[in-house]
Amino acid sequence: MTVWKTSMRNFFAHKGRMALSAVAVLLSVAFVCGTLVFTDTMNTTFDKLFAATSADVTVSPKSAKIEDNPENGKPESLPASLVAQVEKADGVKKAEGTISSMAVTVVDSHNKNMGSETGAPTIAGNWTQNELRSMEITSGHAPRGPTDVMVDADTADRHHLKIGDELRTIAVTGDIRARISGIAAFKVTNPGAAIVYLDTATAQQKLLGAPDVFTQISVTAEPGVDDTQLKRNVATALDGSAAYKLQTQKEAADANKDSMGSFLDVMKYAMLGFAGIAFLVGIFLIVNTFSMLVAQRTREIGLMRAIGSSRKQVNRSVLLEAVLLGIVGSILGVAAGVGLAVGLMKVMSAIGMELSTQDLTVAWTTPVIGLALGVIVTVFAAYIPARRAGKVSPMAALRDSGTPADAKSGWIRAGIGLVLTGAGTAALWATTQADKSSDGSLFLGLGVVLTLIGFIVIGPLLAGVVVRALSVLVLRLFGPVGRLAERNALRNPRRTGATGAALMIGLALVACLSVVGSSMVASATDELDKSVGADFIVQSSTGQLIVPQAAKALETAPGIEHVTNYKAISAKLTNPDGSTTDEHVTAADPTYPQDLRRETVAGDLTAAYGKNAMSVGEEYATAHGIKVGETVTVAFKAGETAKLKVAAITSDDTTVDQGAMYLSTATAERYVPADKMPKNVIMFAKAQDGKEKEAYAALKSSLAEYPQYKVQNQADFKQDLKDQIGQLLNIVYGLLALAIIVAVLGVVNTLALSVVERTREIGLMRAIGLSRRQLRRMIRLESVVIALFGALLGLGLGMGWGTSAQKLLALEGLGVLEIPWPTIISVFVASAFVGLFAALVPAFRAGRMNVLNAIATDG
Repeated sequence: MTVWKTSMRNFFAHKGRMALSAVAVLLSVAFVCGTLVFTDTMNTTFDKLFAATSADVTVSPKSAKIEDNPENGKPESLPASLVAQVEKADGVKKAEGTISSMAVTVVDSHNKNMGSETGAPTIAGNWTQNELRSMEITSGHAPRGPTDVMVDADTADRHHLKIGDELRTIAVTGDIRARISGIAAFKVTNPGAAIVYLDTATAQQKLLGAPDVFTQISVTAEPGVDDTQLKRNVATALDGSAAYKLQTQKEAADANKDSMGSFLDVMKYAMLGFAGIAFLVGIFLIVNTFSMLVAQRTREIGLMRAIGSSRKQVNRSVLLEAVLLGIVGSILGVAAGVGLAVGLMKVMSAIGMELSTQDLTVAWTTPVIGLALGVIVTVFAAYIPARRAGKVSPMAALRDSGTPADAKSGWIRAGIGLVLTGAGTAALWATTQADKSSDGSLFLGLGVVLTLIGFIVIGPLLAGVVVRALSVLVLRLFGPVGRLAERNALRNPRRTGATGAALMIGLALVACLSVVGSSMVASATDELDKSVGADFIVQSSTGQLIVPQAAKALETAPGIEHVTNYKAISAKLTNPDGSTTDEHVTAADPTYPQDLRRETVAGDLTAAYGKNAMSVGEEYATAHGIKVGETVTVAFKAGETAKLKVAAITSDDTTVDQGAMYLSTATAERYVPADKMPKNVIMFAKAQDGKEKEAYAALKSSLAEYPQYKVQNQADFKQDLKDQIGQLLNIVYGLLALAIIVAVLGVVNTLALSVVERTREIGLMRAIGLSRRQLRRMIRLESVVIALFGALLGLGLGMGWGTSAQKLLALEGLGVLEIPWPTIISVFVASAFVGLFAALVPAFRAGRMNVLNAIATDG
């Protein structure tokens, strides 16, 4: 009980000093709990949607896949005659043929894309009674003919659509122009998909290309018939045909959920990873806080030991304070996490991904995980200071507080740090010498971990060297005040090292990713300059295939020397060694070698575009013992089987079309029926000499009615690549900002506790003539040099990681190393401002100290 009372007294006596550590715990726990609540809510949203939209039993083609993007732009279908056959099964109340296609784009009368900007699909289909499970018509009526279209209410609200407005649905079979006859609202939350409904006949003809087919059959059960029994009855009615896939409502919903699961898991674990980094940084803050509190209470602890407290009691007292800190910070963090999740939902809704707070899901495990993590991490961080407190002897009551650490332990720590850093450096060097990405990745991971731990352990030793060097460049310019700031920063190298290490971690990751991102852009740009001969590249940013009407518009644009078609075709290859593989072969026009210059290691690439010929990649040829002149049997998924002669083997030392297998479009057309021939994934164009500007304008004009496609010259393509990588890095930097914020709190806490520790000293300096302005400047300069110390270590470490990672990318063809010096320098300079900001409150409080009271302070 005495230990508990002592812990409570000390905790509340130093509640101001504990506050920033509690904030660090709060932020880290909030990020974890916010991530869990946000992803659980997304799961709930999709679960409700999939459950509401799934029929009691669904019949679909066996080969149909939920995420399938059909190569020919038309979904897999089944005969309409099956509907009557299914309807005769026992227990069937109703069977309806349904149509659904995601290979569409919907635009308004101004050619503005009505699809979601968040990556959610645009879906076109027919309106059936099964839709009433999840939707209700709120105005107008369902489509009654080819000139009617119905749209979901969310899309209508987002794009200000109303009854009577014209929409154009672009599909591979042609454009469908119709006016909005009705608006239907979801009964559950629609995460962001844009949905349009056509009448059944129009949907069959325009989306599937035939009048007597459906993509699915939705089966409704008679009252009292369960889904499992209904599925068996339908299977019996279909004579157990293996050509069809039958799913109960639960099975269909689970299949849809699984298709979303990988995306949600990646997002969840990525965000939790950044929360883990914030926790790691928070550990340094908590270690520093308790170390300084223990040092300041050395005399007090010595007195406790003198009057009979045991080492274990002192140790437990400090750990109990940590438990209290962890509990308070974690409870607040759990609450803040729910608020963070709601905030994220609002942000996602603002950019087009609708998430309703009605679906907010807080599982019982979330607060348990948050509380457990917060307390465990806090106690773990406080363990070493607690042990140090337990070692305080009764004689410490006769000495000043803040007894310096044992020099012997400092040298042992430095030795361990040097060994770890050396081992990590060796692993990073091994990464640069690896011949395979898999081997290099293991060395890189090991090198990153060892160098990070090594730098953390060796921090106090580095602080003595780096702070002195920085002081010569920065602090000495400020005369005696700068020298005082330098000595304060060097007074306790262990504390300075830990404070700088907290900032180092976040900035090391920033520097590493900056180097990798810049190198990727530079490598891709270099590859494009060397390889791409086409003047223009046409493709969809959302992965939509190029519909024939858009392709025709490109081919007839003025000022164009040639246009190259590029199609990806699924096939099963049987190689000369007898092995079989499922691959995508690339069917392109004979002009493609002009548009993309590819090196060959054997044969002639031009010959690969001849009759019944093809090329293979170097790695594939080596793996299957293929030589020029040998025959590969190609069974096209949507067509017949061909025996093609290998005319060339292309080098895999590239990032563009690495491993691609080429054959001519004419060869593919011999074996794949026209209605099943894949549509273009991308197209290339070459301008007539001297007409580049005119051709560029003409291509853009020809595709004005098709906003889903972008016409890019090489400069546009490079800029787009740079922007995409930049956006990804900005998201990562935003997530790393939490760790940096926690690190800044660490600097603030260190300075605040340092000011308290030096109260008498500050009073004496003020008494002998140090002005308030000079005092504040001294504390600000101390903060700046600590921040620059952390930044220098972090940026140097990160550049080492990034350089090693780039060597792995070089094995995949990204061979250019580029250090983004403007970013590195900007971050370093910004770190000085971070230091200034962190010192504002501690410097202000120090400046307001009463001189006489400060001098009279005990210890």
